[in-house]
Amino acid sequence: MNEKQPIVRIISRAAGICGMAFLCLTVYLACGSSLSAGENPVTIKLPEPEYTSKLSVEEALLKRRSVRDYKDQPLELAEVSQLLWAAQGITDQRGLRTAPSAGALYPLEVYLVAGNVSGLSAGAYRYVTDGHSLVKVADGDRREELCQAALGQASVKKGAAVIVFTAIYERTTGKYGDRGIKYAHIEVGCASQNVYLQAVSLDIGTVFVGAFHDSRVRELLNLENNEHPHCIMPLGKK
Repeated sequence: MNEKQPIVRIISRAAGICGMAFLCLTVYLACGSSLSAGENPVTIKLPEPEYTSKLSVEEALLKRRSVRDYKDQPLELAEVSQLLWAAQGITDQRGLRTAPSAGALYPLEVYLVAGNVSGLSAGAYRYVTDGHSLVKVADGDRREELCQAALGQASVKKGAAVIVFTAIYERTTGKYGDRGIKYAHIEVGCASQNVYLQAVSLDIGTVFVGAFHDSRVRELLNLENNEHPHCIMPLGKK
Protein backbone atom coordinates (compact mmCIF):
# COMPACT_ATOMS: atom_id res chain seq x y z
CA MET A 1 0.00 0.00 0.00
CA ASN A 2 2.83 2.39 0.87
CA GLU A 3 4.43 1.84 -2.57
CA LYS A 4 1.20 2.63 -4.35
CA GLN A 5 0.50 5.84 -2.45
CA PRO A 6 3.03 8.02 -4.38
CA ILE A 7 1.53 6.81 -7.69
CA VAL A 8 -1.97 7.57 -6.45
CA ARG A 9 -0.86 11.02 -5.34
CA ILE A 10 0.77 11.68 -8.73
CA ILE A 11 -2.34 10.59 -10.61
CA SER A 12 -4.55 12.63 -8.30
CA ARG A 13 -2.35 15.69 -8.71
CA ALA A 14 -2.28 15.29 -12.50
CA ALA A 15 -6.05 14.98 -12.55
CA GLY A 16 -6.31 18.09 -10.43
CA ILE A 17 -4.02 20.03 -12.75
CA CYS A 18 -5.99 18.88 -15.81
CA GLY A 19 -9.23 19.82 -14.11
CA MET A 20 -7.89 23.25 -13.21
CA ALA A 21 -6.63 23.77 -16.76
CA PHE A 22 -10.02 22.80 -18.15
CA LEU A 23 -11.72 25.17 -15.72
CA CYS A 24 -9.40 28.02 -16.71
CA LEU A 25 -10.01 27.34 -20.39
CA THR A 26 -13.76 27.31 -19.80
CA VAL A 27 -13.60 30.61 -17.90
CA TYR A 28 -11.38 32.12 -20.59
CA LEU A 29 -13.77 31.13 -23.38
CA ALA A 30 -16.76 32.29 -21.40
CA CYS A 31 -15.15 35.64 -20.67
CA GLY A 32 -14.10 35.99 -24.29
CA SER A 33 -17.67 35.40 -25.49
CA SER A 34 -19.03 37.78 -22.89
CA LEU A 35 -16.59 40.52 -23.82
CA SER A 36 -17.32 40.03 -27.52
CA ALA A 37 -21.08 40.18 -26.97
CA GLY A 38 -20.82 43.12 -24.59
CA GLU A 39 -18.20 45.20 -26.38
CA ASN A 40 -18.85 48.91 -26.63
CA PRO A 41 -21.10 49.71 -29.62
CA VAL A 42 -19.88 51.99 -32.38
CA THR A 43 -21.16 55.55 -31.84
CA ILE A 44 -21.17 58.18 -34.59
CA LYS A 45 -21.64 61.84 -33.78
CA LEU A 46 -23.87 63.39 -36.44
CA PRO A 47 -23.33 66.80 -38.06
CA GLU A 48 -25.32 69.55 -36.39
CA PRO A 49 -28.71 70.11 -38.05
CA GLU A 50 -29.64 73.32 -39.82
CA TYR A 51 -32.52 75.37 -38.45
CA THR A 52 -33.27 77.51 -41.50
CA SER A 53 -33.76 76.87 -45.22
CA LYS A 54 -34.89 78.62 -48.38
CA LEU A 55 -38.07 76.52 -48.54
CA SER A 56 -41.14 77.67 -46.64
CA VAL A 57 -43.36 75.28 -44.70
CA GLU A 58 -46.18 76.14 -47.10
CA GLU A 59 -44.13 75.15 -50.14
CA ALA A 60 -42.97 71.96 -48.47
CA LEU A 61 -46.59 71.03 -47.79
CA LEU A 62 -47.50 71.83 -51.40
CA LYS A 63 -44.71 69.62 -52.79
CA ARG A 64 -44.98 66.73 -50.34
CA ARG A 65 -45.47 63.47 -52.23
CA SER A 66 -44.71 59.79 -51.75
CA VAL A 67 -41.69 58.93 -53.90
CA ARG A 68 -40.74 55.30 -54.54
CA ASP A 69 -38.05 55.59 -57.23
CA TYR A 70 -34.59 56.91 -56.42
CA LYS A 71 -31.32 57.58 -58.17
CA ASP A 72 -28.44 55.22 -57.47
CA GLN A 73 -26.57 57.93 -55.57
CA PRO A 74 -25.37 58.16 -51.98
CA LEU A 75 -26.91 60.39 -49.36
CA GLU A 76 -24.63 62.71 -47.45
CA LEU A 77 -24.25 62.19 -43.72
CA ALA A 78 -25.42 65.78 -43.19
CA GLU A 79 -28.66 64.96 -45.04
CA VAL A 80 -29.24 61.88 -42.92
CA SER A 81 -28.53 63.97 -39.83
CA GLN A 82 -31.15 66.52 -40.86
CA LEU A 83 -33.80 63.87 -41.51
CA LEU A 84 -33.22 62.15 -38.18
CA TRP A 85 -33.40 65.48 -36.38
CA ALA A 86 -36.69 66.21 -38.13
CA ALA A 87 -38.00 62.84 -36.96
CA GLN A 88 -37.17 63.09 -33.26
CA GLY A 89 -34.53 65.73 -32.68
CA ILE A 90 -34.38 67.74 -29.47
CA THR A 91 -35.53 71.35 -29.85
CA ASP A 92 -35.64 72.56 -26.25
CA GLN A 93 -33.44 72.54 -23.16
CA ARG A 94 -36.15 70.53 -21.39
CA GLY A 95 -35.70 67.72 -23.92
CA LEU A 96 -38.79 68.47 -26.00
CA ARG A 97 -38.62 67.21 -29.58
CA THR A 98 -39.64 68.07 -33.12
CA ALA A 99 -42.80 65.91 -32.90
CA PRO A 100 -45.45 66.23 -30.17
CA SER A 101 -45.76 63.44 -27.62
CA ALA A 102 -48.48 62.74 -25.04
CA GLY A 103 -47.11 63.78 -21.67
CA ALA A 104 -43.71 64.35 -23.30
CA LEU A 105 -43.04 60.64 -22.67
CA TYR A 106 -41.65 59.91 -26.17
CA PRO A 107 -42.37 56.22 -26.83
CA LEU A 108 -40.78 56.32 -30.28
CA GLU A 109 -37.34 55.08 -31.28
CA VAL A 110 -35.79 55.81 -34.68
CA TYR A 111 -33.44 53.49 -36.57
CA LEU A 112 -31.41 54.07 -39.70
CA VAL A 113 -30.63 51.20 -42.04
CA ALA A 114 -27.71 52.60 -44.04
CA GLY A 115 -26.51 51.12 -47.30
CA ASN A 116 -25.23 54.01 -49.40
CA VAL A 117 -24.45 56.96 -47.14
CA SER A 118 -21.20 58.89 -47.60
CA GLY A 119 -19.07 58.71 -44.48
CA LEU A 120 -21.17 55.98 -42.82
CA SER A 121 -20.48 52.25 -43.03
CA ALA A 122 -23.35 49.97 -44.01
CA GLY A 123 -25.34 48.77 -41.04
CA ALA A 124 -28.31 49.38 -38.79
CA TYR A 125 -28.13 52.22 -36.29
CA ARG A 126 -30.30 53.56 -33.49
CA TYR A 127 -30.71 57.33 -33.36
CA VAL A 128 -29.82 58.80 -29.96
CA THR A 129 -31.68 62.08 -29.50
CA ASP A 130 -29.63 63.18 -26.51
CA GLY A 131 -26.35 64.01 -28.22
CA HIS A 132 -27.68 63.72 -31.79
CA SER A 133 -25.73 60.59 -32.65
CA LEU A 134 -26.03 57.06 -34.01
CA VAL A 135 -25.25 53.81 -32.24
CA LYS A 136 -24.66 50.76 -34.42
CA VAL A 137 -26.92 47.81 -33.61
CA ALA A 138 -26.09 45.54 -36.58
CA ASP A 139 -23.36 45.29 -39.22
CA GLY A 140 -23.76 45.05 -42.96
CA ASP A 141 -26.17 46.31 -45.60
CA ARG A 142 -29.62 45.09 -44.55
CA ARG A 143 -31.75 46.87 -47.15
CA GLU A 144 -32.40 43.70 -49.18
CA GLU A 145 -33.49 41.78 -46.08
CA LEU A 146 -35.64 44.70 -44.96
CA CYS A 147 -37.21 44.78 -48.43
CA GLN A 148 -38.11 41.09 -48.09
CA ALA A 149 -39.57 41.77 -44.64
CA ALA A 150 -41.64 44.54 -46.26
CA LEU A 151 -43.32 42.08 -48.63
CA GLY A 152 -40.83 42.77 -51.41
CA GLN A 153 -41.57 46.48 -51.81
CA ALA A 154 -38.72 47.57 -54.09
CA SER A 155 -38.44 51.12 -52.74
CA VAL A 156 -37.04 49.74 -49.48
CA LYS A 157 -33.94 48.29 -51.13
CA LYS A 158 -33.62 51.11 -53.69
CA GLY A 159 -33.26 53.81 -51.03
CA ALA A 160 -29.74 54.82 -50.09
CA ALA A 161 -30.90 54.50 -46.48
CA VAL A 162 -34.09 53.64 -44.63
CA ILE A 163 -35.64 55.11 -41.49
CA VAL A 164 -37.59 52.73 -39.26
CA PHE A 165 -39.87 54.01 -36.50
CA THR A 166 -40.58 51.78 -33.51
CA ALA A 167 -42.55 52.33 -30.31
CA ILE A 168 -42.20 51.14 -26.73
CA TYR A 169 -45.78 51.35 -25.46
CA GLU A 170 -44.89 51.05 -21.77
CA ARG A 171 -43.52 54.59 -21.84
CA THR A 172 -47.03 55.95 -22.35
CA THR A 173 -49.30 53.18 -21.03
CA GLY A 174 -47.70 53.56 -17.60
CA LYS A 175 -49.44 56.93 -17.37
CA TYR A 176 -52.38 56.64 -19.77
CA GLY A 177 -53.22 52.94 -19.70
CA ASP A 178 -54.22 51.29 -22.98
CA ARG A 179 -54.96 54.70 -24.48
CA GLY A 180 -51.22 55.28 -24.45
CA ILE A 181 -50.97 52.85 -27.38
CA LYS A 182 -53.21 55.14 -29.45
CA TYR A 183 -51.07 58.11 -28.48
CA ALA A 184 -47.97 56.30 -29.74
CA HIS A 185 -49.71 55.64 -33.06
CA ILE A 186 -50.61 59.32 -33.37
CA GLU A 187 -47.03 60.29 -32.64
CA VAL A 188 -45.69 58.08 -35.44
CA GLY A 189 -47.94 59.97 -37.85
CA CYS A 190 -46.60 63.33 -36.67
CA ALA A 191 -42.95 62.23 -36.80
CA SER A 192 -43.23 60.61 -40.23
CA GLN A 193 -44.81 63.78 -41.65
CA ASN A 194 -41.82 65.69 -40.30
CA VAL A 195 -39.55 63.36 -42.30
CA TYR A 196 -41.66 63.93 -45.42
CA LEU A 197 -41.45 67.72 -45.14
CA GLN A 198 -37.73 67.70 -44.36
CA ALA A 199 -37.16 65.41 -47.33
CA VAL A 200 -38.91 67.93 -49.61
CA SER A 201 -36.59 70.66 -48.33
CA LEU A 202 -33.55 68.47 -49.12
CA ASP A 203 -34.92 67.35 -52.52
CA ILE A 204 -34.95 63.76 -51.26
CA GLY A 205 -37.67 61.22 -51.94
CA THR A 206 -39.37 59.06 -49.32
CA VAL A 207 -42.52 57.02 -48.79
CA PHE A 208 -44.39 55.71 -45.75
CA VAL A 209 -44.34 51.88 -45.76
CA GLY A 210 -46.66 50.19 -43.28
CA ALA A 211 -46.86 46.65 -44.67
CA PHE A 212 -44.17 44.37 -43.27
CA HIS A 213 -43.58 41.37 -41.02
CA ASP A 214 -43.00 42.74 -37.53
CA SER A 215 -41.04 39.72 -36.34
CA ARG A 216 -38.61 39.93 -39.25
CA VAL A 217 -37.98 43.65 -38.72
CA ARG A 218 -37.40 42.97 -35.02
CA GLU A 219 -34.81 40.38 -35.95
CA LEU A 220 -33.01 42.63 -38.44
CA LEU A 221 -32.74 45.50 -35.95
CA ASN A 222 -32.13 43.34 -32.87
CA LEU A 223 -35.21 44.77 -31.15
CA GLU A 224 -36.56 43.59 -27.82
CA ASN A 225 -40.00 41.97 -27.74
CA ASN A 226 -41.58 45.05 -26.18
CA GLU A 227 -40.41 47.29 -29.05
CA HIS A 228 -42.92 47.41 -31.89
CA PRO A 229 -41.95 48.45 -35.45
CA HIS A 230 -44.45 50.93 -36.89
CA CYS A 231 -43.28 52.18 -40.25
CA ILE A 232 -40.45 52.07 -42.75
CA MET A 233 -39.38 55.13 -44.76
CA PRO A 234 -36.79 54.58 -47.55
CA LEU A 235 -34.76 57.64 -48.50
CA GLY A 236 -33.09 58.45 -51.81
CA LYS A 237 -32.24 61.16 -54.29
CA LYS A 238 -35.13 61.90 -56.63
